[in-house]
Parts: sequence; structure tokens; C-alpha cells
Amino acid sequence: MDRRRIAILGSTGSIGTSALDVVRKYRNRFEVVALAAGKNVNLLAKQIRDFSPAYAVVRSSAEADKLRDLLRGLEHIPEILFGMDGYCKVASLPEVRIVLSAIVGAAGLLPTERAVKSGKIVALANKETMVIAGELIMEAARESGAVILPVDSEHNAIYQALRGHDRSHLKRILLTASGGPFFRMSRDEIKKATPGLALNHPNWAMGNKITIDSATLMNKGLELIEAKWLFDVPVDKIQVVIHPESIIHSMVEYIDGSVIAELAIPDMRIPIAYALAYPERLDLSLQELDLFEIGSLNFYPPDEDKFPCLKLARDACEAGGTMPTVLNAANEVAVYAFLNESIGFYDIPRIIETVMAKHNIENAESIDRILEIDRWAREMAEKEVYIIGRGKR
Repeated sequence: MDRRRIAILGSTGSIGTSALDVVRKYRNRFEVVALAAGKNVNLLAKQIRDFSPAYAVVRSSAEADKLRDLLRGLEHIPEILFGMDGYCKVASLPEVRIVLSAIVGAAGLLPTERAVKSGKIVALANKETMVIAGELIMEAARESGAVILPVDSEHNAIYQALRGHDRSHLKRILLTASGGPFFRMSRDEIKKATPGLALNHPNWAMGNKITIDSATLMNKGLELIEAKWLFDVPVDKIQVVIHPESIIHSMVEYIDGSVIAELAIPDMRIPIAYALAYPERLDLSLQELDLFEIGSLNFYPPDEDKFPCLKLARDACEAGGTMPTVLNAANEVAVYAFLNESIGFYDIPRIIETVMAKHNIENAESIDRILEIDRWAREMAEKEVYIIGRGKR
């Protein structure tokens, strides 16, 4: 059996490290050609020693120098690249068959686009790419023959539930959400939330940005937009369902009333392995799903008064064009400002709504124009963060 040659973009994040857990268990099936990280150079150096990639990418030349120092004496030192050019190069290497796109935020757009245009199998964990440029990415995939396999547990579940069924029979998608750490709190309690409380997710171990998005329900809003493009489904056929146990990862309802769900323990190695080994399945030797221990599964409608980010995302999706780009950019700025304790929890949706209101929607005609609008939205959001911070002095 030929080993699948893979490049992992975002190797030191939660998705990247989980993917390497899968590869470590199945070294006979996968070969790591490239590892791309951000600023966690120490962990990247350990990963290089373990997996011996031909290429490694970091954010800056300074971090590249640090990585070379850490690898001094290693018998096989990879070619070390840095910056966006480096990320894009390893995403399009001719010898790579699968690109795992797991860079956080809009920074993952260009490398993912490059992988798609190169006709790769793209294991997509970077939902922001589809949020800000979904139409262009799907068009590029059709032209190049690239296969996009979703890694987010919800979209992976939908992908599985759609397999083998006539798409004309689809009635709606039921997109599940845990509800995050504040689901059972009142709005007044949530208003006082600190970054520490928001980062305490009840079910999943994730990076800081996605964990805050989960707390605001923006993550589910971004996933709603992603689902629209991945599965070619109008937004009014996607319903968000709060499911605190995180056992059902999403459902698909068909016109005859049948509902197909994918159930599993909340462990990202499951959808990652499905995407990397597709169409085969791997024995991951994980804890079995014990329905007797779980006892019951619960479902609730989302409260958009407590979690206005979800409505903002739906509004952006319905508005179309470049509005989702603005939504995502403003959200990224606001989330990092909250993590830095520059703004409060409910300042996040307030900033997003303000920036969206200032935007004149355009058709998303090119990646370059999308990036220009992304920069504009970030500048507007930074101004709002400054105004809020000044008001708190």
C-alpha cells in the first residue's frame, strides 16, 4: 500500500497535533512531507524530530533562525521556509497528495486556495476560508478537480450523512452546537464573563480563538456559512440545534421524514482520521461511545438574545457577497481584544454589528479584493476596540 503524502498547515495547533497522533499510529499509511506552524517553534522542532518532514514553515525569518538553532545536529534538517510564501509553497508541492488546512482564521485562506487550485485532497479545518471566499473556493475546486473533505466534526458528520443519498431528497441540515460554557447562564451573568471563564469549554479541547467563538456561538454562525458553500444548501435549510452532550455531531433530514445522524465521543481524531484515510476508516482504539452511561440526549433552540453573534452570522450569510468577509474579520479582531481583556464579552457582537453596518456589500469577485475588504474591516474593528478601551479608562 502506498503511503499518503501529506502537508499539515497548523501542525502545532489542536487540530494539527491531533492529526499527528493519527499519523503516529499509522506511520505505514502516511508520510509527512511538510509541517507548517506559527510561532510555537519549540513544539515544531519536536514534531520535526519525530516525523522528519522535507519542509518546515514558520511565520517569520526570526522564527526560522530559531528553528535552525533548535535543529542543529539533526541528521536530516528540512528545508525551512517562512511567511505566506512558505505556507503557499508547501500547500502546492507536487509530491503532496493531502493538505490538512488547520491554520486559524483568515490567515489560512491563501494556502488553502493554493492547495485547492493545485488539485489536492484538502482536509479542511479552516472554516474561515469558506466563510470569506466560499464561492471562489468551490469554483476553483470544480476547475482543478480538488476534493474538499471537511474536518470540523459537524461538517464531517453532514458529509457522512449525505453519502449515498440523492441530494434532491435533502430537506434540511440540523447543525448541532454544544452551547459553549455559558449556555445555562443568564445574559447578566454572561455580561461579566472573563476570558478565563470563556475558555473553559465543557466538552472540547480547542485553541483559544475557536473556544471564544464557541462561547459566543459565532463558531456555529461561521459553520452555518461554511455549510452553505460546502453542501450547496440555502441558509434557510440549515437549522442550528443546541445539543449540550456533543454526541450527535450533526444530522441530515430527508423529504420522507428520515433523519440520519452521526454519533461519536467528542474527539477530533475521529473526523481527522476520516478525512485523511477517506474513503477508508481507521481503528483509532478510542473510548467506545457508551449510550447507557450518557443516558439521555438533549436539544434546545439557540437563544439569539444571549448569543447575538449567531444572528449576525446568519444575517451576513443572507446578505451575501463580501459581508461574511467583514463579519469574520471584525470577529477575529474583537475576539483577540477580548482575550487581551481590552473589551468585554458583549463588546464582541457590538463591534461586529457596527463594522457590518458600515460596509457596502460587493460581489466577491477575486481573492485580492476579498483580502482588501478583510483589511478594511480589521481597521474598522480596531478603531471600535480603541473607542471602547478609551471609554473604560
